[in-house]
Amino acid sequence: MNAAPIGIFDSGLGGLTVAHAIFEHFPNDSTVYVGDTARVPYGPKSADTVRRYSLEILAWLLHQRVKAVVVACNTSTAQALEALEAASPVPVLG
Repeated sequence: MNAAPIGIFDSGLGGLTVAHAIFEHFPNDSTVYVGDTARVPYGPKSADTVRRYSLEILAWLLHQRVKAVVVACNTSTAQALEALEAASPVPVLG
């Protein structure tokens, strides 16, 4: 079993519902949650800005040595998932 945490991020706190579902399905796994409340909402921002924010959060999560990243933000999934997958050595789920 890999003891590394699962990384989860959202542009705010809405992703906590995703985190709760992960807790229920994987009770023995730890998590690291990032809610980017400083730059919320992502929706009106340009695709380039959303990708940049998402890649910055990915870099921080990778520094925390996560074993996977769950993108709990619909805007980040739509605008940045391909870039995140390309930049990540661990699985990225959106």
